[in-house]
Amino acid sequence: MTQANELLKRLHEKSPGGFAIGLHIQFTTPRYFFQSYDREWFEIYSGRGLLLHDPIVRWGFSGEGTVRWSALAEMDDMGVLTQAADYGMRYGVAISVVRGNSRSIAGFARPDREMTDIEIATLHRDFRALHDETLGMLVLSPDIHETLRQMSIYLTHG
Repeated sequence: MTQANELLKRLHEKSPGGFAIGLHIQFTTPRYFFQSYDREWFEIYSGRGLLLHDPIVRWGFSGEGTVRWSALAEMDDMGVLTQAADYGMRYGVAISVVRGNSRSIAGFARPDREMTDIEIATLHRDFRALHDETLGMLVLSPDIHETLRQMSIYLTHG
C-alpha cells in the first residue's frame, strides 16, 4: 500500500489545479475515487450531476492514453470545462488506462498553463503504476481500507 500512497502524493504534487482519479471503474462506479479539486467546484459538479456530461469522463470511457482538455472542447456541450476554469482548472489532461480487464480514468489540472509533453508522460506513467498497484486489491484488509480513507480525506480536504 505504501507504493500506492507514494504514487498518489506524486500525482497530487504534479497537479497544482487538483485532480480526480477513478480507479477500476465498473459500469460508472470506481472501486476507488480520489479528488483534490476545489471543494466548491466539487460540490457544484456533484450537485448539478455533471459526471455524465463531463468530456473527460466521456473520452475516458471511449479512449485510452492521454488527451489535453483543450482537445476535448467539441465534446463539452454542457460547458463543464468552462465552468471548471472558473475554479482554477483552466488547463489539464485526461488519462485513461485499460489493463488487466479494468479501466481507470483521471483528470489532472493546472491553473496557469498547458502541461508539457514531458509532464503528461510522467503523469501517465505514474497513473498507470497506480492502476497496476491497486489492480489486485479485490479484498482489502481493514488497515488498507483505513489508509485509503485517510488519503482520500487528505486529498479532498487538504
